[in-house]
Amino acid sequence: MATYGEALTALADPTRRLVFERVADAPSSVTALAAELPVSRPAVSQHLRVLKDAGLVADRAEGTRRIYSVDPQGVAGLRDYLDGFWNRSLVAFKRAAEASAPENEPRSTDDQ
Repeated sequence: MATYGEALTALADPTRRLVFERVADAPSSVTALAAELPVSRPAVSQHLRVLKDAGLVADRAEGTRRIYSVDPQGVAGLRDYLDGFWNRSLVAFKRAAEASAPENEPRSTDDQ
């Protein structure tokens, strides 16, 4: 199983990220992706192989073509990693809000 580091490394390439975004919009074949992007079919295949190795896309056979789609498990690993930053930010915000709140401020009658 690929790690979030491999996923981030794979998505660091702007063309690869564009390929991933197209696949995220709709499952696609290499030929369909190459028709939409300013890169050759072999280049699209290379980018898809890196994305697959990073666990971000999966493929299935459909006749003689391979159809690529987002791999939910790979994306979930990346999301879990990024959620860690969000959770830490919320904890820091809560601490900052609690530290700046007056402790013994009289409550107004509207608060009750």
